[in-house]
Amino acid sequence: MIVFIAMPLVLMAFMEPVVSGALAREGLGGSGADHVVPGMAVMSAFFFAGSTALAFFREHGWGTWDRLRASPVSDGEILAGKIVPGFAAVLVQILVLFGLGGLIYDLDVRGSMTALALVSALVALTVVTVAVALVAVSRTIQQVNAVVNLGALTFAGFGGAFTPVSMLPAWMEDAAPATPTYWAMRAYHSIVVDGEGWAAAVGPAAVLAGFATLFTVIALSRLRFEDAKTSWS
Repeated sequence: MIVFIAMPLVLMAFMEPVVSGALAREGLGGSGADHVVPGMAVMSAFFFAGSTALAFFREHGWGTWDRLRASPVSDGEILAGKIVPGFAAVLVQILVLFGLGGLIYDLDVRGSMTALALVSALVALTVVTVAVALVAVSRTIQQVNAVVNLGALTFAGFGGAFTPVSMLPAWMEDAAPATPTYWAMRAYHSIVVDGEGWAAAVGPAAVLAGFATLFTVIALSRLRFEDAKTSWS
């Protein structure tokens, strides 16, 4: 987890002054930190999907997956044992980044901290459902990592994690709502910049919940506990 916290903090140092200047030129609200801290927190959260998926593949690599399935615990309990720690890790990671963003980059959360935590929980839920969906459709950890690395960057770029969506080319702006990052950033913007509470964030949060539901459906329809998986060789 240290890497997933340190990496976005380093990126914030380079991006905050650049985004701050761009926001001023465009006459947009908020500071550079108001945009960069949530953006890097969301991007790093989706990168963590690979680590959550690795928890499944590692069992196969160690030859302990079949032992787990032969134990008294149910398949559902095995699944929960992988998902719950992943969810908790992503949520803590996001909240720590917001906290450090305030200490290091003077991020000012003007709205409800409770709403911020709830949105962060939905982001974490979306991330772990992405991870399980990838486990369900992938045979190797290399396939998962390729999709996670490309997907996290694509979500971040189109979803406005690097720069406000309004500053993107028109075709990217049109495609942005197809990414969960876009809705996470909208929810965070309403809380951090607009100073709103849960009532203003509930719309984007509901869309995030919809993404989590979609990935859950994919995972449940494709996940086969008896399937062999290949971890790092």
